[in-house]
Amino acid sequence: MDLTTKHIEKLATMKMPFGKYQGRVLMDLPEPYLVWFSGKGFPPGEIGMLLQLLYEVKLNGLEDILEPLRQR
Repeated sequence: MDLTTKHIEKLATMKMPFGKYQGRVLMDLPEPYLVWFSGKGFPPGEIGMLLQLLYEVKLNGLEDILEPLRQR
């Protein structure tokens, strides 16, 4: 995974483009939803990479690093 600062920023600003939580900012997705993707397989492309990154952030209790990036 080629991680950049833009990827971290997208977790705090980009909205989920599909599914049950469509329209919700990625960092606000519930952890059980990310665990489900982890078991089923993350979608292809950038959204899958971002969801996998978010899964790792939440799994390791690092959500606080995203909060300052949130656009209110």
